[in-house]
Amino acid sequence: MSPTLIWILVVLVAIGLYLSWTAGRLDRLHARIDAARAALDAQLLRRASITQELATSGVLDPAASIVLYEAAHAARQAEEDQREVAESELSQALRAVFEEAPQVRAVQQAPGGEEAARELTEAVRKVPMARRFHNDAVRAARALRRHRKVRLFRLAGHAPFPMAFEMDDEPPTALMGRSTL
Repeated sequence: MSPTLIWILVVLVAIGLYLSWTAGRLDRLHARIDAARAALDAQLLRRASITQELATSGVLDPAASIVLYEAAHAARQAEEDQREVAESELSQALRAVFEEAPQVRAVQQAPGGEEAARELTEAVRKVPMARRFHNDAVRAARALRRHRKVRLFRLAGHAPFPMAFEMDDEPPTALMGRSTL
């Protein structure tokens, strides 16, 4: 074997290893997106479930209960293409009901209300974090998929292009304890 042929083989093997490593990295990013989306879905479902429980518990006034129950029900039943809108509407309903500290205090003073308010606060805090983790994974995968080598060698295979989950997840100020309770 001539030295030129050996160098050509070494370069081809190095390129093959690099492409294989890049494909593996892309695959790990897609797995991370799937895991982050599952965590986000779990947090959104938890938030909607706790909201529905609170709405049907009798600790809120009837109008607030109806608003929260309908928004939570819509978020739980939304089709995938309408999910971001439904979750945003639930966030807006939570802010509307818990925009003032007296409403939060009234919930906390009701029997079982302290636990319900604590669970809802916890759920509302975790949604933005879960969404941020998901969107960060999507951003990393998109950046890698934009590289010419990934597109040229079709390293992403048939995986769908990752989409970020954009929603209004601003928590209610009074519920989060940023105002005087």
